[in-house]
Amino acid sequence: MELFMKLQQLYSLTRKAIDEYQMIEEGDRIAVGISGGKDSLTLLYALAGLRRFYPKPFQIEALTIHLGFPDLDFSPITALCETLQVRHTVVQTEIASIVFETRKEENPCSLCAKMRKGSFNEAAKQLGCNKIAFAHHKDDMIETLLLSLLFEGRLHSFSPITYLDRMDVTVIRPLMFVDEADVKGFQNLYQLPVCQNPCPADGYTKRQYAKELVASLNHDHPGAKERMFTAILNGKLQGWPKRYPHIRTGQNVSK
Repeated sequence: MELFMKLQQLYSLTRKAIDEYQMIEEGDRIAVGISGGKDSLTLLYALAGLRRFYPKPFQIEALTIHLGFPDLDFSPITALCETLQVRHTVVQTEIASIVFETRKEENPCSLCAKMRKGSFNEAAKQLGCNKIAFAHHKDDMIETLLLSLLFEGRLHSFSPITYLDRMDVTVIRPLMFVDEADVKGFQNLYQLPVCQNPCPADGYTKRQYAKELVASLNHDHPGAKERMFTAILNGKLQGWPKRYPHIRTGQNVSK
């Protein structure tokens, strides 16, 4: 039994998502969101590798939004990008001081996420990108479903593809079939240069509650997590695109 997800397995799971939801078209220029965490660095590895042999040629840009926390050093990530032959752009912002000092938000995550995404989308357009790749994995999608159910009273989760008409960019989530446990294993195996999150709200959010709830449910009812994910895939959630589970890139699919 393998303890760590190998690169080939990462390529396979990532390509499965890209193929089944038709995430990438020939000529796409994709901004990869790099937060400095294990998820985004795993996504960077996956797309940098697939770029070499995927039948629909595409380009990628690594893009980091610096929130303005002091002593946050992204140079090890820039070095990794150079190794992978990917340009790394770091956009400096004052989001941290606005959220925690100026606004003094009691629930800072929502405002921070909104400002971060706004800065990211704008920077991606300036880099000439028509698509944005975020590193939401299987666990993120399940946790989002629970959060929406418990706190919003609706059935919702991240869509594999989301078109943002105001920005004229498309968001894709190529790690949707990858377990967080496998991302952790990949991080350890390939010694990813993860930047520790200095945010004072990290680990004390509703999402952390959902993560612990999923773990508890899966412990008490083995297989519950996979069944929840299957329910998401089969649930015909609003805004989700059609899935082509038997498609391999190279075949033409009518949208």
